[in-house]
Amino acid sequence: QVQLVESGGGLVQAGGSLRLSCAASGRTLRSYAMGWFRQAPGKEREFVAAINWSGGSTYYADSVKGRFTISRDNAKNTSYLQMNSLKPEDTAVYSCAAARYSGIVYALPASYDYWGQGTQVTVSS
Repeated sequence: QVQLVESGGGLVQAGGSLRLSCAASGRTLRSYAMGWFRQAPGKEREFVAAINWSGGSTYYADSVKGRFTISRDNAKNTSYLQMNSLKPEDTAVYSCAAARYSGIVYALPASYDYWGQGTQVTVSS
């Protein structure tokens, strides 16, 4: 069984930065794709970013492209989401996810097999 635990959320002013971490335990995830999603109150879960197993390919939602960067350290079994130039509309609970199979549609939550509990990110104006 895989457990994913997010950390690094918090309260930040608009224009600030945060770095989220997603630490995995129970199994090595070096062959898994990793994704980040977010959900704001009253809204649907939204794709943010994803990275393939090797880290050679990354994917971003248009709303975060150029501001967020996803990365991974397979030696540490950890994925990261660096968030810069944060905006109030980025406020949400951010969750990481892991997908066992390649060739998935990265933006679809159903593509992922394991999920973390989420970490709150609040951006004040």
